[in-house]
Amino acid sequence: MAILLQHPDGSALECVAVALGWDAERTVANRIDLNIAALLFGGDALLDVVYHEQLLSRDGSVRHTGDNQTGEGRGDNEIISFNLAQLAPEVTSIIVVVTSYTGQSFEDIDNAYCRLLDADNSNEITRCVLTGGSYTALVMGNLFRTPEFWAFDAIGAGIPAVHVAEAVPHAAAYLAPMP
Repeated sequence: MAILLQHPDGSALECVAVALGWDAERTVANRIDLNIAALLFGGDALLDVVYHEQLLSRDGSVRHTGDNQTGEGRGDNEIISFNLAQLAPEVTSIIVVVTSYTGQSFEDIDNAYCRLLDADNSNEITRCVLTGGSYTALVMGNLFRTPEFWAFDAIGAGIPAVHVAEAVPHAAAYLAPMP
């Protein structure tokens, strides 16, 4: 079921963020590097990608805070922020993907999560627990335009990928909003 991205007063949320967190490994040999990516689509055509190697969308409305290669530190390790009001009008959907860049499956990663936030007040809208699956990437969800608001469908589907480029063909299957 889709979540409409609106304030309690019924006005549209203009800024949201997706935050990724996980626990650091205790040895360098078993380092875990998770990455979060936003795949911007116009219909079924990939228009842009924001991830650790491209920190800003072409129109400047989507921004990645930078690559955390270890999971060290408390709280969120990587964040992508979205200025929904400034997104190019041709962008109709944004698929959020998390990949295990170092190749571990999510069953080997402790306390991994991804959460959607109201960027204005940091209130959590929804959270997806990533730990536990035999996959190396996960389609977290789909941000998509409706006639009045942006909305979010939580997906939580495991896919085989370690780099965002490998995730694109799998993620595109989730473009249609879920019922």
